[in-house]
Amino acid sequence: MQHYDAIVIGSGQAGTPLSRKLAGSGLKTALIEKRWLGGTCVNDGCSPTKAMIASAKAAWSVYHNKSLGVITDHFFLDFSAIMKRKNDIVQRMRSSSEKSIEDTQNLDLFYGNATFSGDKQITVTLNDGGTETFTADKFFINTGEKPSIPKIEGIENIKYLTSTTILELDSIPEHLLVLGSGYIGLEFGQMFKRFGSKVTILEPSERILKKEDSDIAEEVVKVLTEEDIEILLKTKAVAVSQNGGQISVTMEKDGNQTQLNCSHILVATGRKPQTKELSLENTGVETDEKGYIKVNDRLETSAADIYALGDVKGGPAFTHISYDDYRIITENVINKGNASIKDRLVPYCMFIDPQLGRVGITEQEARKQGLDILVATLKNDSVARSIETGDTRGIIKAVIDAKTKQILGASVLAEQGGEIVTILQMAMMGNVTYDRIMNGVFAHPTYAESLNNLFMSLEQ
Repeated sequence: MQHYDAIVIGSGQAGTPLSRKLAGSGLKTALIEKRWLGGTCVNDGCSPTKAMIASAKAAWSVYHNKSLGVITDHFFLDFSAIMKRKNDIVQRMRSSSEKSIEDTQNLDLFYGNATFSGDKQITVTLNDGGTETFTADKFFINTGEKPSIPKIEGIENIKYLTSTTILELDSIPEHLLVLGSGYIGLEFGQMFKRFGSKVTILEPSERILKKEDSDIAEEVVKVLTEEDIEILLKTKAVAVSQNGGQISVTMEKDGNQTQLNCSHILVATGRKPQTKELSLENTGVETDEKGYIKVNDRLETSAADIYALGDVKGGPAFTHISYDDYRIITENVINKGNASIKDRLVPYCMFIDPQLGRVGITEQEARKQGLDILVATLKNDSVARSIETGDTRGIIKAVIDAKTKQILGASVLAEQGGEIVTILQMAMMGNVTYDRIMNGVFAHPTYAESLNNLFMSLEQ
């Protein structure tokens, strides 16, 4: 039985840098990873999907460029080349993580499944055979999430796709049915439509993107329907069956059932934490009713010297939040500080095209809290840069405290929406009031310059 000062379980965007930092601080450290280094983001999340989205955008541009006077009569989409490029990017990033771990002194890497077999003790079933038992003074859990499969009659008997397995396709689906209209569903739906698939999206609720304001969601629907993506609201799949290369789906809406045939189904109805196989009951670590590990604002669990980072603890499931968790743990455990996740800004970007960048609270959240607010909106067909580049889809929106003039939140559905919303986030971080941005001098013609006009709408 080997003893370590610290053991990190999971090599996601928190676990990998944390293991190196702990080892670098002089702690004898072990990193346990059951699959590949880099976690979801590197292997089947951010990096591979955004690489494929870039290819899909290029395909869309071929047709869009006709409006710019650039006409292409024919083009060939090489799906195998797209997938090879994606795989090469993943391997490059994974290899970089592997090298960084190998080059770190005082750090041991084990590939296998970790299970708590006692207090401050884990047993690892190694991928190459055998088991090892380790003890440690401190544990850091960064095991993330995995796709959650809904209870649909017959689902276990068909070859459905998840956000992981869809990245392993060797051909483009003829008709892709997407269950769910969250970020995963919308990004893959638009991507494969641009690759040539027929795409249908099922959403059981009355609208998509319920956490976003209704006007933002409506603009997203407009963007997707303009690309002939079918969105069926208040509709759910209740039964599925496979007959050769076709999947038959029984759909229900308002108590009425209809049938739909498709070639592939992508299950994008949510994710769940990877905690079940950890046997946390042997540690005193508490989880909520969904299996997420409960933590306080310092990322401490209910068991002393056991911490949870990233998606496994619930809350915003974003790579940059996982990385910030790493920063907080580093400050508190190594530097003996008092960092906290309380009140941190949570920016994010949905990489449909145009991008939806978000930070802070929405208008619907602000009104629910009873805040005295101003709401600024600007359609992109009024933005000079958007007109000049020929892409006027989308809308920019900001929520402002009426008394202090501070920006409380923003939504930017636009080309480079993720970059534009970051400007507003920096204003929020620096307590820059909206009128200072309204009167700021920005280079012309840029997307950033549209923020002048966004806030001028409040003065009219």
